[in-house]
Amino acid sequence: MNDSTNRNPLARARDGYSSFLDSLRDRWATAPRWVRWVVYLLLIVVAIILPADGIGSFMSPYTDWPTLLFFPIGGYILLAIGLNVVVGQAGLLDLGYVAFFAIGGYGMAMLGTKAGLDFWEILVLGVLLSAGSGILLGAPTLRLRGDYLAIVTLGFGEIVRITANNWNYIGGPNGIGGIPHPPTLTEWTIPDNGLFDAIGIGGVQPFKYGALDGKPYYYLMLFLIVLAIIFAKRLENSRVGRAWASIREDEDAAELMGVPTFKFKLAAFAIGAAIGGASGVVYASQAVSIIPTNFPFILSATILAAVVLGGSGNLPGVMLGAFLVAWIPERIRGLQEYRVLVFGGVLVLLMVFRPEGLWPSRRRKAELAEGEGGMGSMGAEVGGPVTVGAGEGAE
Repeated sequence: MNDSTNRNPLARARDGYSSFLDSLRDRWATAPRWVRWVVYLLLIVVAIILPADGIGSFMSPYTDWPTLLFFPIGGYILLAIGLNVVVGQAGLLDLGYVAFFAIGGYGMAMLGTKAGLDFWEILVLGVLLSAGSGILLGAPTLRLRGDYLAIVTLGFGEIVRITANNWNYIGGPNGIGGIPHPPTLTEWTIPDNGLFDAIGIGGVQPFKYGALDGKPYYYLMLFLIVLAIIFAKRLENSRVGRAWASIREDEDAAELMGVPTFKFKLAAFAIGAAIGGASGVVYASQAVSIIPTNFPFILSATILAAVVLGGSGNLPGVMLGAFLVAWIPERIRGLQEYRVLVFGGVLVLLMVFRPEGLWPSRRRKAELAEGEGGMGSMGAEVGGPVTVGAGEGAE
């Protein structure tokens, strides 16, 4: 009893938070199937009503809330889901993830303005183009590990940005303007009978896309996020997900056990790139014009910070981290020049409080406690907090 009372408040708060998460996981693991479906439906309902003005007045007093929900919040969440496949599940450190976001964005711009293709056609082509870029990057580089792989991916991200900046065919530093919006359903394949014009959510017609209203784009991004969650979770619980976990924990041991590590790492790169490309396509369709400076290295670093902050390898945690990283700077915009300083301080405090992330999976938490970060040699240098003392164990 004396040991627990003598511990500092931060350690007690951290232990209490960990116990709460563990009990929540235990209840979820034993919950009936119908309870899970009810929770899923409630979460979708909350996501649908989230752009309401009453919520926005508190969540974003300085920025248009629906537009903020679309990007950066929705965009960061979708990008974090894709990067989590690479970093959190396969354990590959990617510092150039913004390249795939840029490829999707420029694909939307080029195919929409020069080829005149429909948004939905471009979305499919953008996903395939980004996945192919992931394979093109991964094929010669994925035999590298740790910091060497990180340097190569960092270089790839800069190559894509600099190429876009210097290639006049795609606008050079001026970028591409006049990017078409997604068509409404009445403009696509369904005759205009007034049915979809009458459908609205909170006074908004979610099937009409324009330049000023961010809500329809938010619902489009939400649709893609739900698809990405289903896809990522099914992969995580499949043979592919188990192979990624074995590679993340010990690639040499996985290879000795017969796991074709190169093939599965290449698949992780392609899938993560495809999700990033989809986010780029939707972002460009709302932005109307894009320029190379829309895709800086700091965006890759920010998404990686979101994955680590939320809990690398755990999808709900990754989404929570992306939400916080995107929302906090906008919520404190009133602080003006001190905004970035306060935001950095908040991130430092959160990582001091939870070095393994706000909501890590139990497996990833155990890896960090053993000193293996699951990112090759770089991750192995990062250990989780270990408390030593009578009656105390590792967190």
